[in-house]
Amino acid sequence: MIELRDAEVEQERFRLRLIVAMLTVLVAFSLLVSRLVYLQVLSFDELTTRAENNRIAVVPVVPNRGLIVDRNGIVLANNYSAYTLEITRSQLSEDLETVIDQLATIVDIQPRDRKRLRRLMGDSKSFESLPIRNRLTDEEVARFMAQRYRFPGVDIKARLFRNYPYGEIGGHVLGYIGRINQSEKKLMDDWTEEDFANYRGTDVIGKLGVEQRYERELHGITGVEEVETSAAGRPVRRLRSEPATPGHTVRLSIDIRLQGLIEDMFGERRGALVAIDPRNGEVLAFVSKPSFDPNLFVDGIDQDSWKELNESINKPLLNRALRGTYPPGSTYKPFMAMAALNTGKRTAGQITYDSGTFVFGDHRFRSHGDAGLGAVDMARSIVQSSNVYYYALANDMGVDLIHDQMDPFGFGRRTGIDLDGEATGDLPSTSWKRKKYKRAAQQRWYAGETISLGIGQGYNNFTMLQVASAMATLVSGGQRYEPRVVRDVENVVTHERQRIAGEALPPLAFKPEHVEVIRRAMYGVTQTGTSTKVFAGAPYQSGGKTGTAQARSLGANEKYNASRISEYLRDHSLYTAFAPLDEPRVALAVIVENAGFGAEAAAPIARRVLDYVLLGQYPSEQDLALVRTGQVGAPIGVPRRASDIMPTLIHSAGFSAAAPASDAASGTAPGASAAAASPAASAPAPVAASGSAGAGRGLVQPAWVRARPATAPAARPSASEPTR
Repeated sequence: MIELRDAEVEQERFRLRLIVAMLTVLVAFSLLVSRLVYLQVLSFDELTTRAENNRIAVVPVVPNRGLIVDRNGIVLANNYSAYTLEITRSQLSEDLETVIDQLATIVDIQPRDRKRLRRLMGDSKSFESLPIRNRLTDEEVARFMAQRYRFPGVDIKARLFRNYPYGEIGGHVLGYIGRINQSEKKLMDDWTEEDFANYRGTDVIGKLGVEQRYERELHGITGVEEVETSAAGRPVRRLRSEPATPGHTVRLSIDIRLQGLIEDMFGERRGALVAIDPRNGEVLAFVSKPSFDPNLFVDGIDQDSWKELNESINKPLLNRALRGTYPPGSTYKPFMAMAALNTGKRTAGQITYDSGTFVFGDHRFRSHGDAGLGAVDMARSIVQSSNVYYYALANDMGVDLIHDQMDPFGFGRRTGIDLDGEATGDLPSTSWKRKKYKRAAQQRWYAGETISLGIGQGYNNFTMLQVASAMATLVSGGQRYEPRVVRDVENVVTHERQRIAGEALPPLAFKPEHVEVIRRAMYGVTQTGTSTKVFAGAPYQSGGKTGTAQARSLGANEKYNASRISEYLRDHSLYTAFAPLDEPRVALAVIVENAGFGAEAAAPIARRVLDYVLLGQYPSEQDLALVRTGQVGAPIGVPRRASDIMPTLIHSAGFSAAAPASDAASGTAPGASAAAASPAASAPAPVAASGSAGAGRGLVQPAWVRARPATAPAARPSASEPTR
């Protein structure tokens, strides 16, 4: 009986186990069925899309960067395509150095390539693709592709490279492009999603000059390609394409041939020159010497080249026209004269006796030379550059009145030019000194410090851009414009142009008779004054003012002797000029560092700039050689025509509209006047032939251009010291 009961219990337990097992199987099956329904019915569309996306790659199409051209359409910055060998560190199967060593047996990898890669690694993430070799030859591409399977994480990409055909000429204006670094990525925090989308596939950005300031216009709009890929990720076929929109063409107001001529005239000397059209604020030339070749930065500059540029005593990376500040010397005197007329501190005919020195307390402020000029009115004070006249004037006006009169000219503040990094300079006042210095003794303004301000010394420090802009304002009768190096921007698809005009600022209320006094006095400088020899024989009327500015202060009884001091401590040579006399079309300021008297180094450069702008003339080779060393006054030899320097078959950007009649169409250089015509002036003006040549064609370059390929290479290749 007991055995029967045990069997029944055991059977009951078996049935329970069987039920539990069946329920478990049923639940599991139900879960599988429900999951299948979810995958095949409820989520079918979504999962199908995901599956499609897994085999469709969205590839950004990088736009062609816009061209930069000069005012006549001569191409200053273009692009070419080349193959690049790139490494993605996160995908490497071996350590980086081993991979590079193996790659070096296939393609030519130099130590500088390794250095550049290591530098780029510091500014990038491991998943970013970095170039180890740029501009591969076809043979190198073929060799790598044959062994590509050995190098996961290494690939060849076709990339666009920037090219600057004229090398160093205009380097500071153009700037350059370079790889986007971490600091620039932080600045992108303010970007919109659209901004980021537009930079997919782009790893370079404008770093300096026009390339930086007009980055958005030049970059273009990134396109998109949808590509079907294999399981290995290799493209199989193109499914959809949205082409990229190329960047706009940016046309400068700069005349590159004038720019090249000026840079050539500086030779090995240091300095800056800015030439402006007073009628609209257009910058015709913007020179800083020495310059640099922006092509060095396109691939990422190597350490040796960077060290050479960065540590050079001549500071080629310093944009002297934009950031270099100097005492203006006697070029300040016309502005002081206008301030005197405006405030009633002097009349044009009022006489000051110049004895050669100005005594203030127990200090004697010297004039240039041992003898005084005697009776001096305002015109003669400018023509003969009387220091004593302006010592006395500054003393009568006081520092704050001088400041208030000079501030509207733009001294001591940014002009608003369309280039980043402009220096403000120093226009002193009592409040300026209190802000500049921390110690109470230094903050106090001493009356004797005012005296040297009258001759452009002391605390005065301005850029050549400020001086040129102020001169344009002065000789135009008070008209003011923000300077512009870019003239217009053209959409290469629609051919619509957007004019980039400098803002017209409120004019200064100068009396016409006062302006005439200053103009005529500056004209006298070129006729009977300190630059007479330089402007001898000029077939046009111009005004000018020489200046000599101290690079160091002298002791109370110390006399300046250039032969006894270091070159870098010698006086600077300055000149300001404008022309034509009655209707100025160009105003300029030039400084040649440590070159002495303004009429000896700076004025000859200014004369030849005016000859170019008004007459379309280049100096003769003999004359040019002497200008480079400051050994000539007026031009010598037979001047050359523009066609002798640069043939008219010049590659241009192909603008849809003709150049303004005042430039290309009229056969005159920027700002040239028909009234200035002469036998010499009948030579063809320095303008480019119009046309629509494509970006891939070469440039016919003048002798002053250092040879560079226009397309990708096939293989690797203060005080009282007198001023005048």
